[in-house]
Amino acid sequence: MFDSRALLVAAATVTGFAGLPSDADALTPLSLDLAIDPTVTEGPSEHAMLAPSSFERAPDEAYEPIARVTNYRSRLQCVPFARNESGVEIYGNANTWWRQAQGTYETAEAPSEGAVMVLHGYNTDTRGHVAVVKETVSPRMVIVDHANWLNGGEITRDVPVMDVSEAGDWSAVRVWNVVGRHWGGRTYRVQGFILNMLTERARAQQIRESAIAHEAGGEALPLS
Repeated sequence: MFDSRALLVAAATVTGFAGLPSDADALTPLSLDLAIDPTVTEGPSEHAMLAPSSFERAPDEAYEPIARVTNYRSRLQCVPFARNESGVEIYGNANTWWRQAQGTYETAEAPSEGAVMVLHGYNTDTRGHVAVVKETVSPRMVIVDHANWLNGGEITRDVPVMDVSEAGDWSAVRVWNVVGRHWGGRTYRVQGFILNMLTERARAQQIRESAIAHEAGGEALPLS
């Protein structure tokens, strides 16, 4: 017994009409000609034709700072702010940080994110300042957060600092003037950068002190 579709196909065959699609035809996708996007042209795209230099980052001069004072009432000195932001547990005046870091924390001549930048010797040799590197913009520019740079106990964030040393070794920098929205005219000497990473000797000492504390308290040391 024929169903309605079979009857239609038979009738179409008799009359010579072949317009009805078969099961195979029903699975055939649209013509590729109809699927072509008319907006796509032949040949490589304009991006493929660009020279490698077209993808290089903009020069430091083109950087648009967003530095701003985020808290005028914090009443913080640079030292407690840097200690809290970086995790580097050093106390005392900023002009002693570089000396105190020796043998305890790893240090570097070049900046890295999270490191403490130590400035020394502006106005007098007794002055110092510490700031925390937040971001590296280029080999000669970083962004820092710090406190009391304007001598008001304020917190300032996203401040550009530029290496202006002749050798490009970060021994001398200029700091973005947040109030005037321009680069400061004074050059500051950099002692280096303190990383939040204990030296091997300091780690060993820390383990020894922890063991002594456990023994004195009568607590068992955990197995490693």
